[in-house]
Amino acid sequence: MTAPHLDSFLDLCRAAVGPQHVLTEAADKAPYLTDWRQRYTGDAVAVLRPGSTEEVAALVHACHAHKLAVVPQGGNTGLCGGATPEAGPAAAAGVVVLSLQRMNRVRHVDPLNNTITVEAGVILQQLQDVAREHGRLFPLSLAAEGSCTIGGNLSTNAGGTAVLRYGNTRELCLGLEVVTARGEVWDGLRGLRKDNTGYDLRDLFIGAEGTLGIITAAVMKLYPLPRARVTALAAVQSPRAALALLAIAQSHASAMLTGFELMSAMCMDLVRKHYPQLRYPFTAATDAHPQLVLLELSDSEGEAHARAIFETMMEAAFEAGVVTDAVVAESVQQSRDFWNLREHIPMAQVEEGKNIKHDIAVPVSRVADFIETTDALVQDAFPGARMVTFGHLGDGNLHYNVSPPVGVDHEQFLIHQDAINLIVHNSVQSHNGSISAEHGLGQLKREENRRYKSEVELGMMRAIKQALDPQGLMNPGKVL
Repeated sequence: MTAPHLDSFLDLCRAAVGPQHVLTEAADKAPYLTDWRQRYTGDAVAVLRPGSTEEVAALVHACHAHKLAVVPQGGNTGLCGGATPEAGPAAAAGVVVLSLQRMNRVRHVDPLNNTITVEAGVILQQLQDVAREHGRLFPLSLAAEGSCTIGGNLSTNAGGTAVLRYGNTRELCLGLEVVTARGEVWDGLRGLRKDNTGYDLRDLFIGAEGTLGIITAAVMKLYPLPRARVTALAAVQSPRAALALLAIAQSHASAMLTGFELMSAMCMDLVRKHYPQLRYPFTAATDAHPQLVLLELSDSEGEAHARAIFETMMEAAFEAGVVTDAVVAESVQQSRDFWNLREHIPMAQVEEGKNIKHDIAVPVSRVADFIETTDALVQDAFPGARMVTFGHLGDGNLHYNVSPPVGVDHEQFLIHQDAINLIVHNSVQSHNGSISAEHGLGQLKREENRRYKSEVELGMMRAIKQALDPQGLMNPGKVL
């Protein structure tokens, strides 16, 4: 873009949102141009910070008129580079980052309809807190909930720890407000659970990672607050035993089972190494428990009822030889301590050094087969590699991460990333799974996706993209 045209564009942006919210200095732009994992750093003409849907529409309209691409960004906590512009001269001259952090208002809470209407920049924890103030539960829960935004959660169809009971973010959303690639506003903020009036446009934008339009607000589902929760850590000998425990838990607790997380001994080793202040509740050494399951029951009838069901469930698990040890939280604080062990696994990995991450899903019944098969394949190709495997066993979503052998330089090990990705993702495909469960594709898995999607499926995706964003200006280089 020539200087006069760029000046004209920036003048339009300043008039729309105010000069202080159009960032063009390198130092001001820098925090928005690198992803959370610091794997991707791009460039942009400017970072734009609108404060309302009307301002988003005005900015996108200006971008459309000047043929500038738009990279939407929420809390910038993504793991696949989906909210980071690409690097190079094209990005430096033809891309803007549009940050939605200022759009952080809760517009309406309707306890009777069990809905809350929020703007895209509302932080997930804020949404949870407001729901709780109204005697309601918003069940989406992630490690990054203190900084991720609901717009980003919707754009990646985030999962988290309660998918087993409540579903992904898609299942928690009833309506959207979206600014289209042309700068028009679609108001779909209807808090309806039944609406058969044509194509489901809402589901097009959820999980699209900002490549079709920009989500500016959403109507999200709320639920009654549970009267009681029971949290426990159970030790099992293998992922296969963990699946047996899942079956027992579901048969006894049914929909009361809201969390079921699998964590390997390697995960706990890293957490205990880097966060020794966190209390590990078992007296036995970590390697005595090859796998841990963190499970939680939520009950509307009260503490006594929940504990009675839990005790019957665990008796059955011990009698079946599925569980070798277990600790039940006796207080809210101890429950938080158990969850802290789980939530600190990603942070412990960061402290340990770089690793090769995979966010995959396979049918629940095939999780154990996948772990056994893939562990063997990775070890054959890279002896001594350390598998840091954890995740949401109840819905088949694993974070299957590969760390270098002890003593091997982490940067040197990353040279093998493509080879390890191929091993893991081929195994995912052979187990009828998906190479992206809850983190999205972004830049990281864009090309990998082409390997595993059929041409028919890719063709339909391209047709949707062409129809809604014919100039290809919405988050270029992501997903497709």
